[in-house]
Parts: sequence; C-alpha cells; structure tokens
Amino acid sequence: MDAQPVVDVDPFDLPDWLGTAQVVWHADGGLRGGPLVAGRLTSDGEPDLVCDLLGVDEAYPAPVTDDATRLRAHQAWRHEQVLLGEYAGRLTLAVPGTRFEAGLVLDALGRLAKAVGASPDRYAALLRIGQDKSRRTR
Repeated sequence: MDAQPVVDVDPFDLPDWLGTAQVVWHADGGLRGGPLVAGRLTSDGEPDLVCDLLGVDEAYPAPVTDDATRLRAHQAWRHEQVLLGEYAGRLTLAVPGTRFEAGLVLDALGRLAKAVGASPDRYAALLRIGQDKSRRTR
C-alpha cells in the first residue's frame, strides 16, 4: 500500500438513499487485518456502494497516506465529523488510528450518517472479526 492522499468527496454527491433508507455497512474482510478494511454500504433495492475504512495513522512499514490527509482526518474527527473521500479509487472513511474495533466502526458510520443528513439510528454494521496479522504464527 503506497502513501497516497484521500481526495475529498462531497456527501451531497453520494446516492440519496444514504440519507433516507436503512443502511448497512458490510465488512468484506476482518477488522484485524490492518489499517484498511474493505466494505460496502447496502440498502434494500439499491446497488451496493463500496465504502472502505482507513486508519490514517498506520506508518509501518510505510505510511498509508500523506501528512495532509492525516491532518484533515484528525481535524474532522475532532469536530465530530469524518473525512469522506476517495482512496485507491474507492469511497473511504478516513479515521484517526491504525486499527479498527467495533466501537470505532460504529462511530465512523454514525458520522457518515450525519454527513448525509440521516439519523445514525438508520445505520447498522455487519462486522467480520478476521485474523490478527500483527501476531506471528508458529
């Protein structure tokens, strides 16, 4: 994964159903797999929308993103927002940190819901645990 910026996406350019329907974020991989968790947003009768989570502070063995993106992600988070953008050609929520756990995923999705004018009560998450890649196997 090369260090690359997150290019801003205006929440109002996203599909309307994100603000009006019941939405579920599905993790396509395990949360323990690293700083980038592939996923998708779904709603009945609507086409899936790819939406990944990126922990912007991962720096080893190489930074996942540039300094400006990290700063913007931290600023947005401090103001109870989430940096919404495109990373590696996919819609991404850029979040401070290096790894994800359930509470952080729910917090990020709640902030996305607010960004598109929806109640966080309309959003849910389907998580996958995954294998912890930071642990060595014998």
